[in-house]
Amino acid sequence: EKGYERGEHAPGLKLGGWGAYKAAHHIIQSHAKVWHSYNNTWRSEQQGMVGISLTSGWGEPIDPHDPTDRDAAERYIQFHLGWFANPIYRGDYPEIMKNYVGRKSTQQGLGTSRLPTFSAQEKNYIKGTSDFLGIGHFTTRYVIQKSSPLPQVSSYDTDSDLAELVDPKWPAPGPKWLYSVPWGFRRLLNFIKTQYGNPLIYVTENGVSEKVQCTQLCDEWRIDYLRGYINEMLKALNDGVNVKGYTAWSLLDKFEWNKGFSERFGFYHIDFKNKNKARYPKASVDYYKEIINANGFPNPREVMS
Repeated sequence: EKGYERGEHAPGLKLGGWGAYKAAHHIIQSHAKVWHSYNNTWRSEQQGMVGISLTSGWGEPIDPHDPTDRDAAERYIQFHLGWFANPIYRGDYPEIMKNYVGRKSTQQGLGTSRLPTFSAQEKNYIKGTSDFLGIGHFTTRYVIQKSSPLPQVSSYDTDSDLAELVDPKWPAPGPKWLYSVPWGFRRLLNFIKTQYGNPLIYVTENGVSEKVQCTQLCDEWRIDYLRGYINEMLKALNDGVNVKGYTAWSLLDKFEWNKGFSERFGFYHIDFKNKNKARYPKASVDYYKEIINANGFPNPREVMS
């Protein structure tokens, strides 16, 4: 979407209304081909696994008792996670995506939907091509219905007819898009369990960056974020969600898309101005070490021998 719709990321194309859908279509087909290649050639010898990692926020209806808001929240998750996960686990794009993009394409006078279609053969080829689901998750949004007048320039952003809101009380320790809403993580994981048959899940990205560099490396907000999100993941495990592993994002400060080195997600501060790129542990390092050593939250009453 950012590379082929808005042009913010490489390759910087602004193909409004269809570029993102076409790129995603090719990604899904390519992923399936890789999975089959491994399955047919190397799996018997190596006994490895091939999965896909998808990043998605959680969409919560602003009024859970309002069916219009509930429908909008459903569209949010289907236009994000379902866009890729539904073909891989169910064989085709979510019906809600096909309906909305198809209807808007017709209103715009197009003969076919801007959302590509899979043939019956392609659906069978793609379905089931993931031994695990990798999940990147950072934040949550409240969602409401927002019907836009038919724009002259079509857009993935307007196809779903929804608006995203945040609660001003949510902590916003990092960039303007990343609010700390731990309970959304549990709901996303349970959605995956229900929607896709409780697949094996590895959390491949979860973390927060800082707005400003803390010279004392005192990133208590990162500790609070990790504590909240890991706790909600543990609740999801108790719910029966099949989470096998968790990876915090990230070990080091590093290059972050079009933000370059200005957005720092790392446990270790990197001095990019120094020729040797010196590394300095932030406060979150010791906290996360304790979680790793305990394989969960340490028991404060446990006596270490």
